[in-house]
Amino acid sequence: MRPQATFEREPARRIFASEFRETRYQFKEGDDEKSPNYVIFPTGIRSNRIFVVGTLTEKQRQGDQNIFYRGRVIDPTGTFFIMAGSYRPEAMQQLARIEAPAFVAVVGKPNLFVTQEGNCLVSVNAESITVVDRETRDLWVLDTARETLDRLDALGTTGDSRKAQEEYGTQPEVYRKIVYDALSQVQM
Repeated sequence: MRPQATFEREPARRIFASEFRETRYQFKEGDDEKSPNYVIFPTGIRSNRIFVVGTLTEKQRQGDQNIFYRGRVIDPTGTFFIMAGSYRPEAMQQLARIEAPAFVAVVGKPNLFVTQEGNCLVSVNAESITVVDRETRDLWVLDTARETLDRLDALGTTGDSRKAQEEYGTQPEVYRKIVYDALSQVQM
């Protein structure tokens, strides 16, 4: 009996919208077409999956042949733009059923697109979208704040965090203020 190959998923990283919006550095690890794409966030961690929680404020169905949905999810620091299409039919169906406004948890892949003018647009290609309650959103804010502060404390100590400083010129005090502002909106 041959052992089956196991597929291990990357952990979905928690990130605030304001940091995600600043993400510009993307790379592929490996040479084949199935090699994963990663981003390095300004606070110094690599990721190919993210976990966000916020308020779905709007959604739009688009396309005739290739139907997909776009949505906006707001956390205490800003806006995530999410997309769900035929490449992830479960996520598309989940988003189609949710009525805005609603608290949602989204797991997905970060997507960076550079326009012809050189602007970088960031969005989340959703893998799953679930309705949650305010307490879940508040707990996500607390966990994301802690993880962001931990990344800031480690900034410059690993290869990825040195690359973040090189690419972004990360100023820890800016992100610490974002964390504290987000925490001020939690009702615990």
